[in-house]
Amino acid sequence: MDIKDMVFGTVGGLGLFLFGMGLMTDGLRQVAGQKLKSLLEALTKHRVVAVLMGASVTFLIQSSSATTVMTVGLVNAGLLTLRQALCVVLGANVGTTFTAWLVSAFAVFKISSYALPMVGLGFLFSVAGKSMKARSVGQIMIGFGLLFLGIHFMKETFAPLGDSEGTRRALIWLGTNPILAILAGTILTMLLQSSSASIALIQTLALQGAFGTDWDVVLRVAIPFVLGDNIGTTITAQIAALRTSRNARRTAMGHTMFNVIGVLYVLPLVWLGWFADLVEWIAPVELSQGTVMVFLAIAHSTFNVFNTIVFLPLIRLLEIVVLKILPLRADETLSQPVILERHLLHTPVLALEQARREIVRMAKTAETAVLLAIESILEDLPKNFVSVREIEDQVDAFQMEITSYLTDLSEEALSEDVSAELPVLLHAVNDLERIGDHAVNIVEIAERKNSQKLGFSDAARQEAEQIRDELIQMFSRVVAALEARDVAKARSALANERKLNEMQLEFRRSHVARMTDGVCTAVTGLIFIDLVDNAEKIGDHLTNIAQATIGGLQWEGVKPQKVAPAS
Repeated sequence: MDIKDMVFGTVGGLGLFLFGMGLMTDGLRQVAGQKLKSLLEALTKHRVVAVLMGASVTFLIQSSSATTVMTVGLVNAGLLTLRQALCVVLGANVGTTFTAWLVSAFAVFKISSYALPMVGLGFLFSVAGKSMKARSVGQIMIGFGLLFLGIHFMKETFAPLGDSEGTRRALIWLGTNPILAILAGTILTMLLQSSSASIALIQTLALQGAFGTDWDVVLRVAIPFVLGDNIGTTITAQIAALRTSRNARRTAMGHTMFNVIGVLYVLPLVWLGWFADLVEWIAPVELSQGTVMVFLAIAHSTFNVFNTIVFLPLIRLLEIVVLKILPLRADETLSQPVILERHLLHTPVLALEQARREIVRMAKTAETAVLLAIESILEDLPKNFVSVREIEDQVDAFQMEITSYLTDLSEEALSEDVSAELPVLLHAVNDLERIGDHAVNIVEIAERKNSQKLGFSDAARQEAEQIRDELIQMFSRVVAALEARDVAKARSALANERKLNEMQLEFRRSHVARMTDGVCTAVTGLIFIDLVDNAEKIGDHLTNIAQATIGGLQWEGVKPQKVAPAS
C-alpha cells in the first residue's frame, strides 16, 4: 500500500468513525436528551451523585463534549453551580472511556462483520419508523455501524505499518520518551478534535503491530499517548469555550487543570513502568495482540477513574483556584436565577408575591437580551450573538421554574384574589419567554447581516435607533408597573406600543422608498423590515403585561371563581 492509499484510508476511516459517532450521539440525545438534562439538574446536588451522573450521561450519549456543553448550558442558566459542573465534568471523563471499550470489542468480538447489516437495519428503522423514537433508534444503529466500519478501514490501512521497521522505531522512540509521547497524543487529539478518535487510532496502531510485537513493550510505549489524549481533549474544550461565557471558560479551565495535574502525578509511575504493571494486574486476560486494545482501554479507564477519586474531595479547592484565574466580574452571579421557596406554597399570598418578584427579574433579563440583540445588529458585534442566546436560556429557565411553581400553587386552597391573579401571571411569563425568542430572532438577522457584510444606510440606522429607544422606555415602564403595580406606568407603556405600531408602518414605507431609490439593497431592506417586525411583536407582548397590570393583574371584566379547598 502506497502513501496515497494510506492517507486516503486513514482520512476516510476517521471520517466514518467521527460521522458514525456524531449520528449515534445525535440519536441518543433525541431519544433521551431532555430527560438527561432534567436528571442532571435534579441529581447533581451531591458531588458523588454529580460525578456518577456525568459518567452515566456521557456513557449514554457517547460524547464527553456533549455532556460538557449540556453542563455549561445548565451553569449559564444558573441551574448548576460551578462546583456541581466541575463534578459532572469529572464524571464525563470517566464516561468517555467507554468508547475505548467499544473499540476493544471490535478486536475481541469481530464486530466489523456486523457493521454493514447494522447500517442497513438502522436505515430501515430510520425511514420506516412510525415514531420519532423509532427513527432515532435507527439513527443510533447507523452510527454504531459506521463507527465500526471506520475502525475496520483504519485497521486495514494501518496493517502495513506493522511491517515497517522505520515506523516501529519512530513510535517506540516516542513511547520510550513519555513526555514526547504525551505531547504527541495531545497534538493528535487537538488535530482530530475528538479524544475518542485519537484513542481509537492508538489502539488500532497497537493492534496492527506499529509499536512492535513485544506486547509488554507495546503497552508501556502506548500508555503515554493515551495520557496525552486526556490533555488534548481538554484543550479542545478550552478552544470551544473561547467565545462563550466566563462560567463556560471556568468549567473548561477546571477540566484542563485536573487532567493536566493528573497526568503530571501519574507520569513518574509511567516512567518507572509501574502504571503498566498495574494495568496488567487489573486485566482479567493475558496480554497479546488480540487483547492489547483491551489493555489500553483499561489504562484509559484506570487513569480517569483514579484521577476522579483523587480530585473529588478537592473539588472546592479546584473551584477556588479556577475563580482566582477567572475572577467574578461585577455583572456576574453564580446564584440560582430563580429563587422560589416551595415551603411558601402553603401561604399562597406570599408565594404569589415571590413569583411576581421573580417575574420582574425575568422581565429585566428579557430586556437585556433584546437590547444586546439590537446592539449586535446596529454595531455588528458578533460577541453579542452568544450572549443573547445564553440569556435566552436563562429566560427559558425562568419560564420553566415559575410555571412549575405557579402550577403547584394552583393546587392549594386559594382566595378569590390569588386565584384571579395566578393565571394572568402565567400568561405574563409566557409573554416574556416569547420576547426572549424574538431577541434570538434579531440575533439571527444580525448574523445574516454580518455574514453577508451588509450595512444600514444612515436613515435606516437612525430609524433602528428610534425603535431601540422606544423599546427601552417601554421596558422601563412595564418593569416599573410590575414591580409596584403602577397603573400609570402601565398606561404610559401603551403609548409606547402605539408609537411602535406607527413606526412599523412608517419605517416600512420609508425603507421601501429607499430600496426603490437604490439607497439600499433588497437584501438589506428585508433585514431591516425583519428587525422592525420583531420589535413590534416585542411591543405586543409587553402590552399584554401592561394591560394585565391595568386590570389589577386580573382578566378585565371576568369575575374570579373561588377555588374549592383541596380535599
